[in-house]
Amino acid sequence: MHNTQSNRNPEISHRQGLFFVFAAGVLWSTVGLGIRLIEEASVWQILLYRSVALSTFLYVLIRIRSRESPLAQARRSGFSTTIAGFALVAAYSGGIYSIQVIPVANALLLFATAPFMTAILGWIILRERVRTATWFAIALAGGAISIMVSGQTSVGALDGTLAALGSALGFSIFTVALRWGKSNEMLPAVFLSGLFAIVITSAICMLQGLSLVLSPLDGGISMGMGVFQVGAGLVLYTLGSRTLPAAELALLSLAEVLLGPFWVWLFLGEEASFRTLVGGALLLTAIAGNSLSGVRRNPPPVNRI
Repeated sequence: MHNTQSNRNPEISHRQGLFFVFAAGVLWSTVGLGIRLIEEASVWQILLYRSVALSTFLYVLIRIRSRESPLAQARRSGFSTTIAGFALVAAYSGGIYSIQVIPVANALLLFATAPFMTAILGWIILRERVRTATWFAIALAGGAISIMVSGQTSVGALDGTLAALGSALGFSIFTVALRWGKSNEMLPAVFLSGLFAIVITSAICMLQGLSLVLSPLDGGISMGMGVFQVGAGLVLYTLGSRTLPAAELALLSLAEVLLGPFWVWLFLGEEASFRTLVGGALLLTAIAGNSLSGVRRNPPPVNRI
């Protein structure tokens, strides 16, 4: 899945790349609807079942495509892949919890701050230069977040907001870790994250007395999210990103943010507040403006996996 392979894939045209990345955003956008449809399972039970399905899916996929174990690929990638895997576990946990306790629109908009966090972490850790336009976009994003959370007073809303921002931070650490290790390979790190999540969530469930057996509905939705919402979305994004510049990738990734609230409104009647709409509009403006002004050629982090 290295970028050098992109030159050997003439069968994937620019138009097909656009379709693949947009389709990935559509799949990722269903995370809120999936979690809302779950009846009883906790964040740890959902993550356990989702991780089992995701790891199985990626293991089979990587073996078929590379004829090599994903564990061997992860070992060859080094310590940075391990850090990236653990960062994704934190991102998954915060993402699921936040969607359970705050509106889907708020959670997805907060997730969308990940590229800005990545820019700051890259500047601190990797000494990557941050463009002036990006600093302005980060400031605008900060103001947008302030507007979105200004009306939240309950402890649950605050916890959900912090969890969503923690999830975005986890994805940012994932991206920076791969850059630090000079790895263009996302799939082995995501596979590792699934294995780590299985061990961690199983232990937490047992310590908290939570059942490892879910209802057919909750288990089916959780595993379906692992294969389709996360796994298939990641594969489509990886394929499509080979043919598109970073600015187009960043703009197409907004499909997740825009469609996520739409699905829960269409099927469940959940509406966004006025503050969310105003803050969300400012945040999307910051993201789009940063992309159009000439974002770095590096592909942006996968926003929702």
